[in-house]
Amino acid sequence: MSRIGKRPIAIPAKVNVDINGQNVSVSGPKGNLARELPSLVTVVQEGETIQVNRENDSRKARERHGLCRTLVANMIDGVSQGFEKKLEIQGVGYRAQAQGSKLTLNVGYSKPVEMQMPEGISVAVNSNTEVVVSGIDKELVGNMAAKIRAVRPPEVYKGKGIRYAGEYVRRKVGKAGKK
Repeated sequence: MSRIGKRPIAIPAKVNVDINGQNVSVSGPKGNLARELPSLVTVVQEGETIQVNRENDSRKARERHGLCRTLVANMIDGVSQGFEKKLEIQGVGYRAQAQGSKLTLNVGYSKPVEMQMPEGISVAVNSNTEVVVSGIDKELVGNMAAKIRAVRPPEVYKGKGIRYAGEYVRRKVGKAGKK
């Protein structure tokens, strides 16, 4: 049996979980999330915990067992605490600005790059070089952080670009030059 899939999910106070067949909706202090889970997996609420079970031992059911448990656990964590990803901008003259749900990046291109944040995602800029993407949907937060990083990924010679906070970029040595 799946090590992740068999662990029960604790429901914190102030979080409401509604299970209707394969549809799971979670509401909490930060907002509401709903998701339709794939077949071959059943979700059962037992008091203050949720258990995810698979219908049989087929390969597809085993694959989906741990995935569905993690998806439901992330929904519960999102509506109770929320998720955030931090990005760092490195490079001379590189900076970011946030205006409402729009992020403007000046990262060495001839024009600034403007990105509109989707509904449910907020962006904050600390000290022009730190960007914090936050929201209740872990998948959406991770996707937006990846899209922001993809505007100017860190390069290996000087280390300039946008990187995740704490990300290590392995540096290369440049040309040796003449002796």
